[in-house]
Amino acid sequence: MKFFVDTADIDAIRELNELGMVDGVTTNPSLIAKSGRDFKEVAAEICAMIAGPVSTETVALDAEGMIAEGRELAKIAENIAIKVPLTWEGLKACKVLSGEGRMVNVTLCFSANQALLAAKAGATFISPFVGRLDDLNIDGMELIAEIRQIYDNYVFSTEILTASVRTANHMKEAALLGADVATAPPAVIKAMASHVLTDKGLDAFLKDWEKTGQKIL
Repeated sequence: MKFFVDTADIDAIRELNELGMVDGVTTNPSLIAKSGRDFKEVAAEICAMIAGPVSTETVALDAEGMIAEGRELAKIAENIAIKVPLTWEGLKACKVLSGEGRMVNVTLCFSANQALLAAKAGATFISPFVGRLDDLNIDGMELIAEIRQIYDNYVFSTEILTASVRTANHMKEAALLGADVATAPPAVIKAMASHVLTDKGLDAFLKDWEKTGQKIL
């Protein structure tokens, strides 16, 4: 499963990228706003840092506006993926932009029917928001499983990009279900390395080592 980092924090992306943990980046207007910088400048810097897709979001609500914005965003770098919302207008924009050979990430997906429409419209990525479904006491991972089955049934090339990831457990479940990608904040990716028994075992080893009075260096 590919890891995308859901942030516009350049330093956080760089740290994870140096460890080989970054296959792509997802941003949105809210994440860009937190950076306090010009969004094109931030996107260009991220695109130069990594080879994978960098999702940048359109803000128009009509297809014509999304297409125009998407074309403008695509000028930033070759690895830009244009994000459009899963609305009827967004699907129209997806069809045009993907037909022009551009990567399109159809975002804010909350149902398998929506995901099916996005694949038919030529989406490169479909972004189901599992955390927001969990907030409503709906199992977000059930949606990932449904989309995986539908896409496999008809050999759609659209990649399932698990989004709104809140926990390390979300990452594990997405991988078990066969999601192509999961995008998560840096803190969630780092949390995947944590386990109480690892900490306990390390503490015991270090205490035993101290008793020997020896040094490695």
